[in-house]
Amino acid sequence: MNVLRTPDTRFESLATLFPFVPRYAEVPFGDARVRVHFVDEGPRDAPIVLMLHGEPSWSFLYRKVIARIVGAGLRAIAPDLVGFGRSDKPSAREDYTYQRHVDAMAAFLAAAEISGATLLCQDWGGLIGLRLVAEHGERFARVVAANTFLPTGDHKTPDAFFAWQQFSQSIPVLPVGKIVATGCAVPLGDEVVAAYDAPFPDESFKSGARQFPMLVPTSPSDPASAPNRRAWGALERWTKPFHTVFGDSDPITHGADRALRERVPGARDVEHVTLAGAGHFLQEDEGAELGEAVVRFVRG
Repeated sequence: MNVLRTPDTRFESLATLFPFVPRYAEVPFGDARVRVHFVDEGPRDAPIVLMLHGEPSWSFLYRKVIARIVGAGLRAIAPDLVGFGRSDKPSAREDYTYQRHVDAMAAFLAAAEISGATLLCQDWGGLIGLRLVAEHGERFARVVAANTFLPTGDHKTPDAFFAWQQFSQSIPVLPVGKIVATGCAVPLGDEVVAAYDAPFPDESFKSGARQFPMLVPTSPSDPASAPNRRAWGALERWTKPFHTVFGDSDPITHGADRALRERVPGARDVEHVTLAGAGHFLQEDEGAELGEAVVRFVRG
């Protein structure tokens, strides 16, 4: 497996926007071992909030949430998925599979000694994170699902997703920063758009970002459909607290919060949140409010 590593110089201009010390763990990914970058801020002995990002972002997406979590005296841990951010990037698209991402993050949980955590997951962070909750439930105390779901391909996929999938596969140069900006209800500054482009010096670094849209189960026979069905079985027995915080302006995951609330027992006695005016990347649109909702949930 050929593995690329984004030069540190690509991130030097982000010190003001993203003032967190980079940390690294090594995990298996297929037949290789890769370096995973993560943020780890706040008191070592405080309750952990584990934040998993999605496509095509990185832990930078959570900078406003991290500030609110740490400001409340909690510990914020936010890894970059393999292929994203400051994490290593296998160069071949076939190197990326749904299962490998789940396994890599499970290995990260073990390497970082994460237990009793609150999972905060959005987009692909939920497709991976909810699998982790189902398969390694002992490591989690509660879950916050934000603009995400766990698809099995057994139900109709929104047309908006297929439009995104087609776009991601046909455009010659994948405009990562502009894609994130399009998924926000609030305009992003040029420096923020540039921060989302920073992990990708050229198209050879974008294999993971290109492949992710093709890994979402959209038919019942998809390789990830059976594991995701098993995960739903575990989630339907999950009685620990389960919270949904969704934006009201996200065409991709609209309505998924209702299904989660109805199917996960731990969601039944929780006061759920809808953030008005927040798009798909609600961390950008309403990051402070999302962080506040997580703090309230953790505290009680």
